[in-house]
Amino acid sequence: MQNIQVQTYTKPRTKTFDLVITSILAALVFVATMFINIKLPFGQGGLIHLGTSMLFIAAILFGPKKGGLVGAIGMGLFDIVGGWLIWAPTTIIARALQGVIVGKIAWSKGHRGDSIGLNILGVVVSMPVMIAVYYTGQAIMFKSWIAPMASIPGDIIQNVIGLLIAIPVCIVLKKTPYFKENF
Repeated sequence: MQNIQVQTYTKPRTKTFDLVITSILAALVFVATMFINIKLPFGQGGLIHLGTSMLFIAAILFGPKKGGLVGAIGMGLFDIVGGWLIWAPTTIIARALQGVIVGKIAWSKGHRGDSIGLNILGVVVSMPVMIAVYYTGQAIMFKSWIAPMASIPGDIIQNVIGLLIAIPVCIVLKKTPYFKENF
């Protein structure tokens, strides 16, 4: 009888798998930003879009690193190809920080995005940071510290809608076998 040695692989998450997940999440943020949006008639003409909810979902489910990457890549790419190129640097900074903040808080105290309270707290804490980065970016672009104030209500609406969508989606997804087994 020949001795057959079976090699098993027990580590479920590889660098390739992480890259694939990050790419898929960034694509989802991009698509949700690009195709599911409403242009605001006030402020600097910003958008209300579902990319924010996808950013929150990614950060809550996968943590701060992926949250920051998918926010920066997905929404930054939208600005680059969607006709908002001047906004891309501000968006990349604002959304990377927002994803990292949401993920850090959602994954704090031994949790891995499984505490509704920490998830909500992460989103709420990230909002003023995102708003401040966009406000500063607009102030620099338009050489005015007054004009960017008109965009704040739209930023708040966008984040609140993102929160209202992301939290229930995360609650449901955390109950699926994938997240029960791997996180």
